[in-house]
Amino acid sequence: MRAVNLLPRELEQGRKGPAKPVIFGCAGAVLATAVLAVGYLNASSKVGDENKQLASVQAQIAALPQPQAPPATVSAIPAERQARVAALTSALAQRVPWDRVLREVSLVLPDDVWLTSLQASAPQPAPAGAAPVSATNASGFTMVGSTYSQAAVARLLARLSVVPDLENVSLSTSAQTLIGNRNVVTFTIVAGIRPPGATS
Repeated sequence: MRAVNLLPRELEQGRKGPAKPVIFGCAGAVLATAVLAVGYLNASSKVGDENKQLASVQAQIAALPQPQAPPATVSAIPAERQARVAALTSALAQRVPWDRVLREVSLVLPDDVWLTSLQASAPQPAPAGAAPVSATNASGFTMVGSTYSQAAVARLLARLSVVPDLENVSLSTSAQTLIGNRNVVTFTIVAGIRPPGATS
């Protein structure tokens, strides 16, 4: 008896096997999976090696001796330095710049006036919390000299009054005397030294 195929042609063609694109797609997926697996294994191996190296370094660090605490004198150096800086700053704040004061006086001294003596002393610092001591209360600046006229004395007073480091400039004494065969005027001028940091 002769065999007869009763299946439709569509089913008969479907038995021939999967199409080539499907095979290539599956092969590509398998290949990509294999590449990813190899990469993951390599990365895991590197991470493991680095973890071992890290553990080795940490063990070496733990084996190092602990540093000793610095002596008490070394730890006290910063505080001592700050105390010295504060003391120096306080001393410089109370210092009168005598070179500047004398230079300013020499710049305003008229040509026809000469000094025979000059005394100067720094004003005493004010107590903590008290108002600044005025230079008038301190015997700050006293100059004795001579000139040829009272007008020259008045000119010197006017010039000294503009010196920034002097205040309350006043004439203490003024008298005409004879030196040799020349009449001269001897004078005494007093002033206060402005305290450091004081404003005009």
